[in-house]
Amino acid sequence: MLESVYSPSGETALDNKLQPGDRDYVAALASGLQILTAFDAEHPRMTLTEMASRTDMDRAKARRFLLTLDALGYVRRSGRYFELTPRVLELGHAFQTSNTYRTVIQHYLQDITAEIGESSSLSVLDGIEVVYVVRSAAPHRLMAITLSVGTRLPAAYTSMGRVLLAQLSDAELDRRLAQITLHAHTPHSLTDTQALRAEIIRTRQQGYSIVDQELDLGLRSVAAPVFAGNGDLLGAINISTNAARVPLEVLEQDYLPRLLQLADSVRRTVRSAAG
Repeated sequence: MLESVYSPSGETALDNKLQPGDRDYVAALASGLQILTAFDAEHPRMTLTEMASRTDMDRAKARRFLLTLDALGYVRRSGRYFELTPRVLELGHAFQTSNTYRTVIQHYLQDITAEIGESSSLSVLDGIEVVYVVRSAAPHRLMAITLSVGTRLPAAYTSMGRVLLAQLSDAELDRRLAQITLHAHTPHSLTDTQALRAEIIRTRQQGYSIVDQELDLGLRSVAAPVFAGNGDLLGAINISTNAARVPLEVLEQDYLPRLLQLADSVRRTVRSAAG
């Protein structure tokens, strides 16, 4: 579940989540969602055996869920292969339409892209990853991967991720950091957990994060939290650019004030996360 709303104290609204085995935990629903999310760009079509392996389910269990999803219209069967149908888009559409403040943020992001010619995004935290939920893309291609709504990136190595991790309580932050395996995406990447924690605490204190080529060489970004007028954290917004084109000084002295102004405009426009 996307953790897009936080309490003003910094605790996530989902800190006390059910665990497998709890009385109210519906294992069948969890398994069905696991099947749906197993499909991705690298696995758009899978056989029953491939799905069972990818989800760590036995073949009989995976088969029941695939056939059920097929009956509901979310999966189609073509010979030995299963693939998603367009009906799964209804789930994403329901999320988008139930969060009308994203339309407001989209407008502001498009304005900033038009003004400075750089991409700008809104993301939320899901576990130890950020999920892009709104994006205004500039024509420049910054990364080898394509960034779009729904893209997931490691929170540890993104400016938006560090901003969102900084909103957590110390105890929750430490719990999440314990789940992260750090490795060098580039020569600039932080690979020490204590150093990462110190950087996140610094982000919390200063109210923004700049990440310079830690996830992808040439990618430089600045991010800040964005709140509704009632104090709900809506997510993190960023401006991303190419290191060869934009110096760090410009990112901090020019782009950061624009980003903070954008966040303030959203806070004055959006009264609550419910829209």
